[in-house]
Amino acid sequence: MPIAFVATSRLPTAFGEFKITVFQDPETGEEHVALSKGLDTPPTGPVLVRIHSECLTGDAFASLKCDCGPQLQATQKIINEFGQGVILYLRQEGRGIGLTNKIRAYALQDQGHDTVDANLMLNLPADARSYDMCTIMLEHLKVKQVKLITNNPSKIEALKQLDIDVVDRVPLTVGLNPLNADYLKTKHERMSHMYKQDDL
Repeated sequence: MPIAFVATSRLPTAFGEFKITVFQDPETGEEHVALSKGLDTPPTGPVLVRIHSECLTGDAFASLKCDCGPQLQATQKIINEFGQGVILYLRQEGRGIGLTNKIRAYALQDQGHDTVDANLMLNLPADARSYDMCTIMLEHLKVKQVKLITNNPSKIEALKQLDIDVVDRVPLTVGLNPLNADYLKTKHERMSHMYKQDDL
């Protein structure tokens, strides 16, 4: 069964005031969140959108192994400054493999394997995420055209396959540090993430 709207509330944050809207699958209990600003009335043009998959280690614990936390915070700042936009925060930890498997993959990365091979060694896909729920979330917010904040071409293609009108891509390069340099290089070389060579 598809997810459905449950509730919305104002959410003051360190980066400005947003609205938080929660969606839930009534059968499985699966939850996803939209963090939006400036969408009280239907938008008349393209809207800044980031699809951000949950990353407990990066988003909550400020891990330096990835760039997830800085990407989330930078997007909040961008949307607040622009005055309109939405983050679709999807509960798909570890590119969809779950927290336990993600930490198992981290243990393999500690032994020298990259983020792709670590997943494959656990007989898991390199990326197990889906984006079907984005259609329902964007429809609820009356967003018809998207300027997608991403470095990941797979997200662009996935949204287009869902007939979501992606009119532009907004690159987001933040959070690079010596401890995640190899991780970002792997995403660029093996997952086609669109970083400039100077960024890596």
